Amino acid sequence: MNEYLAGLEAVMPRLTEGVINIAMALVILIIGWWISSLLGGWVRRAATRSPRIDATIVPMFHSVVVWTVRIFTVIAVLARFGVQTASLIAVLGAAGLAVGLALQNTLQNIAAGIMLLILRPLRTGEYVGLSTGAEGTVEEVGLFLCRLVQVDGIHITLPNSVVWGATITNYSRNVTRRLDLPVTIHYSDDLDAAIQSLTKVVEDHPLVLKDPAPLVKVSEYTDNGTVINIRTWCASAQYWDLRWGLFHQIRQTLTSSGFKAPIPVREIQGAKEDRAA
Repeated sequence: MNEYLAGLEAVMPRLTEGVINIAMALVILIIGWWISSLLGGWVRRAATRSPRIDATIVPMFHSVVVWTVRIFTVIAVLARFGVQTASLIAVLGAAGLAVGLALQNTLQNIAAGIMLLILRPLRTGEYVGLSTGAEGTVEEVGLFLCRLVQVDGIHITLPNSVVWGATITNYSRNVTRRLDLPVTIHYSDDLDAAIQSLTKVVEDHPLVLKDPAPLVKVSEYTDNGTVINIRTWCASAQYWDLRWGLFHQIRQTLTSSGFKAPIPVREIQGAKEDRAA
C-alpha cells in the first residue's frame, strides 16, 4: 500500500502538468480560432467599406488572414506540449513540398487566382464572357475558384486556372459600348427616305449618345433587300434596353411610313423554258 501511494505521489506532478497543458492548449486553440474569425470579419468589413479596395480581393484576403492566425495557433498549441517548432517548421516545409508536387493543379489555381487579382482582367460585378463558352456576372474570385452568375440566375463555379487560361471578354469594363443594328429595306422602297426615317429614330432616342455621333449607312446587299447598318453608342449598363427599344421602334416606324417588309423574292425561269421547248 505504501508503495502504491509512493508511486501515485510520483505520478501526480506529471499528471497535473499534463492536465494543465491540455487545458492551456484548449484555451489557446479556442482563443486563436476566435481571434482568427474576429480579424477575418474585421478585415472583410474594412475592405468592403473602403472605396480604394477592389471588392474582388476581399474573399482571398479574408481567407489568408484567417488561416495565417490559425496556423500560428496550432504551432503555439504544439509548442505547449514540448514540440520543437524549428523541427516542426522543417517537417512542414518537407511535407509542403511533397503535397505541392501531388497537388500541382491546386497550386496552379492559387497562382492563377493571384494573377487574376494582380492584373484584374475581371472584377466583382462585371459581366464577362470566356472563350470556353461560360459567361456571367463575376460574384467572387477566390483562392481556388471563380464564381459567375448567369443572366438566368444559375451559378457557375470555375477553377482559377481555367479562367486565367481562357480569353476573357469584359463587357462592363468600359463606360460606353457600341451597338450595331442591321435593318433590311425592300429593293422597291426609297432608300434615302428609309435612311432619313432611321436617322430620326436614332437621334431622338434618349439612350443614344450624341458623342460619338450615330451613323446610319448602307452596308450590304442581300437577296431580300438593301441592308442599312445603324451604329450608335450608349452607356454599357443601358445596352440591352437600347437594343430592344430600337428593334421595336424601328419596325413600327418603317411600317407606319409605308415601307414594305423585306420578304425574299425568287424568280423561277426553268418552267417557262420547258414550256417553250
